[in-house]
Amino acid sequence: MTPDPTSPGLEWVGRFATAVGLPAPTDAEVAALLDLAGVAAHSSERLAAPLACYLVGRAGLDPATALDLARRVAEGQLPPSGPI
Repeated sequence: MTPDPTSPGLEWVGRFATAVGLPAPTDAEVAALLDLAGVAAHSSERLAAPLACYLVGRAGLDPATALDLARRVAEGQLPPSGPI
């Protein structure tokens, strides 16, 4: 998904990034994270989208790599994990 550069959401994300001491995500990172959220939500349920993005940050993964992993999980190419 290509983000709209005039989106109020992107403005908010930019301000939030500044508040937490990080640079705002690039357009490519935003697109990959939105795609990742879509994969997570559509292959599971809505709550998977924000939690998957949280895990990307915790793991220190770049969004493109995380998107590839999410697609592989959705397609059953990676083994299931145990209960949380």
